[in-house]
Amino acid sequence: MRKTARYASMAAAGLLALTSLTACANDAASTAASGSGGKGDGKGTKVKIMVGGLDKVIYLPAMLTQRLGYFDAEGLDVELLSEPAGVQAETALVSGQVQGAVGFYDHTLDLQVKGKSVESVVQFSHAPGEVEIVSSEAAGDVTSAKDFRGRKLGVTGLGSSTDFLTKYLAVKNGVQVDQFTPVAVGAGPTFIAALQKGAIDAGMTTDPTVATILSKKAGKVLVDMRTPEGSQQALGGPYPSSSLYMQTDWVNGHKETVQKLVNAFVKTLTWMSTHSASEIAAQMPADYSQGDKTLYADAIKSTLPMFTKDGVMPANGPETVERVLKAFNPAVKNAKVDLAKTYTTEFAEKAAK
Repeated sequence: MRKTARYASMAAAGLLALTSLTACANDAASTAASGSGGKGDGKGTKVKIMVGGLDKVIYLPAMLTQRLGYFDAEGLDVELLSEPAGVQAETALVSGQVQGAVGFYDHTLDLQVKGKSVESVVQFSHAPGEVEIVSSEAAGDVTSAKDFRGRKLGVTGLGSSTDFLTKYLAVKNGVQVDQFTPVAVGAGPTFIAALQKGAIDAGMTTDPTVATILSKKAGKVLVDMRTPEGSQQALGGPYPSSSLYMQTDWVNGHKETVQKLVNAFVKTLTWMSTHSASEIAAQMPADYSQGDKTLYADAIKSTLPMFTKDGVMPANGPETVERVLKAFNPAVKNAKVDLAKTYTTEFAEKAAK
């Protein structure tokens, strides 16, 4: 991995900013969670969920469900925690620190080939919600994924879904994974700083980071996967991404609790489909807008097309994810993945009824 002293200094400062942002997200989650469990069946069942970035628009249903009171209405005491990258949420889940993780569905396939049985129980989206954005300085030379060769490309974390998708876009366009350098830069302030200071030439991120970069004229959109159409063009099909996934053994042993969680999330997805981006933004913690409510609402509006309305896995979605992972991941390519064990529609279908 190529690093410079200048980048190390920048990364340290960026990490401090990201830690502060994550702390704000955790504080907001804790505040929203206080007093939960007093309604519904009265049991106040405690559940911990780790989110791969609570303030990311792609994971918006997690905090929104809390804010709308739907967990509470189901008799659940849900504690939302935040990590800057989905791969860290995955780690928290498999280590038993939390009962659920809100992150990309593709982790369930990656974990299966590593001997871990994990499944998506409610699917928030049918597109990645991700954007490959190139710095304004490099925009003249990097005009498509074909130009990734020799470049430093930002991802939230090594082994994250942004890492997976970056590798796929490269390989699809004739650039091998050892011909560019992935750089873990997180999201939000650290990603923006890396782009502005030249620590990365381009990178994959989500809203509201995308909206902020464009408003600062610090970068340009290279590949937009915030809509089903964008997913189809870049990846060849629907790409189920944001989801609630849990260890299969835990799901089988706590079906009533899982059903209540999915009921709450499906209510939120339905609510989102009938409300404007501004109305959704108004429900979120004030600090998520980072002082610009209009920009935050615009970021939500750009990303809204990625979300499902019913929480059900989109048809052919798992097959698209498997094909993408097999393109660059030797462990997945050489393994037989049982897709039926990576997700279930049982709970979402019951919630819809």
